[in-house]
Amino acid sequence: MDRAGIHPTSIIDPSARIAQDVEIGPWSIVGPQVDISEGCRIASHVVLKGPTRIGKRNTILQFSSVGEDTPATAYAGESTGLLIGDDNIIREGVTIHRGMQQHNGETVVGNNNLFMAYVHIGHDCIIGDHVVMANNSAVSGHCTVGDYANIGGYAGIPQFRSIGAYTHIAGMSLVLKDIPAFVTAAGNPAYAVGMNTEGMKRRGLDKQVIEAMNKAYRIVYRKGLLVNEALDQLAPIAREILEVALFVDSIKNSQWGIVRSRSK
Repeated sequence: MDRAGIHPTSIIDPSARIAQDVEIGPWSIVGPQVDISEGCRIASHVVLKGPTRIGKRNTILQFSSVGEDTPATAYAGESTGLLIGDDNIIREGVTIHRGMQQHNGETVVGNNNLFMAYVHIGHDCIIGDHVVMANNSAVSGHCTVGDYANIGGYAGIPQFRSIGAYTHIAGMSLVLKDIPAFVTAAGNPAYAVGMNTEGMKRRGLDKQVIEAMNKAYRIVYRKGLLVNEALDQLAPIAREILEVALFVDSIKNSQWGIVRSRSK
């Protein structure tokens, strides 16, 4: 290996900026306007295209394509970007596309995320922190995914949908509506199953908060109320409990309507 652990068979564009300790494996390609920060490890047969900025201590495994143009037909070759934060693990065959000028112009990935094999992240998505996307799950263009969301294998999310923080989406689900924060969804089309209680326990939420969240879920999903009526009932609880406020805000901000519970 050459300087900074760069394998001699890799192809590095002269305009790429690579920190001294970055490792780049054999047959990988780093294109123009790619910026790789300290502590990153790029395995073999990875393709990185720019403009892309990659933060610190990221691992990108073989056959991933990061920073490619979007295939959206409205994309006309304009300069767009991809921003990746720190401490992400990008497993085999993952694809992450840059943005397009008709929207944000930039795809953004946060910190401490795990993208398992063959995950896809479309153009102009905004992915939060501590997100887990299991094998072959995909988010289409313009989606937002909140912190600590957990997306099961083969789950599909169409354009512009919003996945709230602390949510769980079961494997092989098709998400056609927005998912409020803390909610578990499953099915094709996906429906609300309940609160992500196990996820809340893992995040260390105390028993009183979890009970309040389950009460909030029942008000929205079990009492037969219109959404505005349910939100009115939740307002006093939201003023006292931050997590309920996050749940309420994710419903208020929904553009596509929220997933509903399955009819009995």
